[in-house]
Amino acid sequence: MGEHPPRDAGGNGVAVEVQDRTVTVRPAGEIDIETAPALQLALTEALTHASPTRPVAVDCSLLTFCDSSGLNALLTARRSAQETGTVIRLAAPNSQLLRLLELTGALSLFPLDQDPPTSVGRPPSGCSDGLLR
Repeated sequence: MGEHPPRDAGGNGVAVEVQDRTVTVRPAGEIDIETAPALQLALTEALTHASPTRPVAVDCSLLTFCDSSGLNALLTARRSAQETGTVIRLAAPNSQLLRLLELTGALSLFPLDQDPPTSVGRPPSGCSDGLLR
């Protein structure tokens, strides 16, 4: 399957990129009670393209804040992903998100990548774990 250019899931401002080796969700700004439904919609769309050999990578590099509503969206998507053997990875999470995950005991539930995944159109700088970086 070829790469598809990024697009907003349902026009909500959260980009979803389907690539050969990963499906990337790119939220930006603050994820709170008002914006968490957009993240949930994007994650749901991403999971329709994902598989055990094509994980979902949530690029957190543009997130400035995430509250419990955003965490709930991530946990809900993780539960759905587990049903099909798919993994949801968090890429480039900031210290606030890491602290939220740590305080809630959710840190161990998501594999973490230090760098954001490569965007469509940019050559990958390396590939491991089936995830473009």
